[in-house]
Amino acid sequence: MIDKRTIFEIHRLKDLGWSERRIARELKLGRATVKKYLENPEQTVSKKPPRPSKLDPYRELIDQFLGQDPLVGAPVILQRLQGQGFDGKITIIRNYLQKIRGQIKYREPFIRFESPPGKQMQIDWGHFGSLSYGDTRRKLYALAVIESYSRMSYVEFTHSQRQEALHQGLLNAFSYFGGTPEEIVVDNMVTAVIERQGSLIQFNEAFLDFLRVFKISPVACNVRSPHEKGKVENIIKYLRYNFWPLRSFTNLTDVQRQVEHWLDNVASVRIHQSTGERPKDRFSKVTLRALPAFLPDSRETCQVLVHKDFAVRLDGNTYTTPPWCIGKKLTLKADKTTVTIYHHQKPVATHRRSWQRNERVEIPSHQEQVKKMKKRLWQDKLIAAFSSLGQEARDYLEAIAEARQPIKKNVSRLLCLKDEYGALSVIQAIKKALDHKAYGADYIENILYQEMTPKNHHQLVKLKDQALNQIRLTEPSLAEYDAYIVKRRNKDD
Repeated sequence: MIDKRTIFEIHRLKDLGWSERRIARELKLGRATVKKYLENPEQTVSKKPPRPSKLDPYRELIDQFLGQDPLVGAPVILQRLQGQGFDGKITIIRNYLQKIRGQIKYREPFIRFESPPGKQMQIDWGHFGSLSYGDTRRKLYALAVIESYSRMSYVEFTHSQRQEALHQGLLNAFSYFGGTPEEIVVDNMVTAVIERQGSLIQFNEAFLDFLRVFKISPVACNVRSPHEKGKVENIIKYLRYNFWPLRSFTNLTDVQRQVEHWLDNVASVRIHQSTGERPKDRFSKVTLRALPAFLPDSRETCQVLVHKDFAVRLDGNTYTTPPWCIGKKLTLKADKTTVTIYHHQKPVATHRRSWQRNERVEIPSHQEQVKKMKKRLWQDKLIAAFSSLGQEARDYLEAIAEARQPIKKNVSRLLCLKDEYGALSVIQAIKKALDHKAYGADYIENILYQEMTPKNHHQLVKLKDQALNQIRLTEPSLAEYDAYIVKRRNKDD
């Protein structure tokens, strides 16, 4: 059935005296069609009932998929429908999606460039939303690496696009491919290109230092020219529309496990539209350069201070060390799954990496070591002598320990204050300090200085043997003497 505009043109030309043959030739219509619409312009055609389609039983399911992800692609939907018993081809799904979404927009054409086997790899980042860890959300990025000749791909998911994440991702990609290319094509990411003035390019020195080990030359695309690395652009798009939809993930390790399974079982064994071959088969013709004997350590590295809680800080979390490390500066190296802490290049603690912020990651043995140290500390003679002053003294020692202050140093000064002002005065000062939550010998000394003068003005006897001068006796309990006297009297009676 022709449109109203054509019907109008048939009648206009007829009014000009044209023959039916000439009108048919001019409008590229059949003579019978011209004659029919001249006789009856108001032609109506009864619509035929639609033919049944293999897709009919699955339309509601497809609509559910589109509700979950409006951009889900035909290959993903085909995979899901085949699991439900669908035996049709992908074309019928593509036609249905095109009918729903409308026609594809015009795209600017570019000349395709092909590189020899093993010569080039292309890399790029893609952003894939975020992952939740409790009440913490972490952005999720994918580093895609593709061998240009075969279209064999590798994908590394990370929570960062920092220099170390790029290097570690490339290192894992080279291990996945079993070798390295002659050159790597990058865009103008700051971890690869620092500055660009026309054809003059200043590459990131850390990136060059990493590539030097593998003898790889970097190649930077022109600004706003994504077609120059179209192969990796396509794999990110393929990842976004084929791997990502209709999946759920628990953590970064789970994402990586799923994408590696997808790479091995979908991306590498599909028939590639450009080459007409499976990337896995085409990659068998590629000979890459061998990896060096010693691979660079690309982990995130920083110097950290061990705080009084025998832990170091990293990315909003704390990781414990042995308590003997308190106050020392150590080297921390972290990848996506593990945090390792070194003292003079020797590992002293290895933790799982936590992506949930404000979490303390602790090794049980570190806590046990702290408990043993505290037990030995309470058995010290100076501390035992101070503890004998009474419950207030023991409470104050606990408070000093909780405040992460040096116990032995404070106890030594407090005993000197006891010799100078007397035990009773020191206990009274401790009570006031506890009320005001002022922990430390400095506070006790200040209270004593403000409220009283020293009772003992004579100098203590100094012996030649310095070890004897350090002897401290526990404060005697008068109640014990009273009990002894009562016991003796009972015997005499």
